Amino acid sequence: MNTWIAIGLTVLGCYAVKFAGLLVPAHTVERPYVRRLAALLPVALLAALTAQQTFADGHTLVLDARAAGLGAAAVALVLRAPFLVVVGAAVVVTAGVRAIGG
Repeated sequence: MNTWIAIGLTVLGCYAVKFAGLLVPAHTVERPYVRRLAALLPVALLAALTAQQTFADGHTLVLDARAAGLGAAAVALVLRAPFLVVVGAAVVVTAGVRAIGG
């Protein structure tokens, strides 16, 4: 399949989903359950993506430098460090572990 066809189909799919969301009646969106779900769903999806990108290599689970970087970022977040410090800590620890062969 041509890459541009895949991109075009993805664009059309995104617009279709957005249009379908606009067709949902307002009273449905204003329900407390839907609001709570809309607030928590992006966090859950981002956490799942982070876990998959950190601990997976194809179809196998791995524990490598990426896990150490994620741990460093978690510690920085617990210490309430600014975002750039969190990212920097993750980068430095990941690079350090890879440099020593981990």
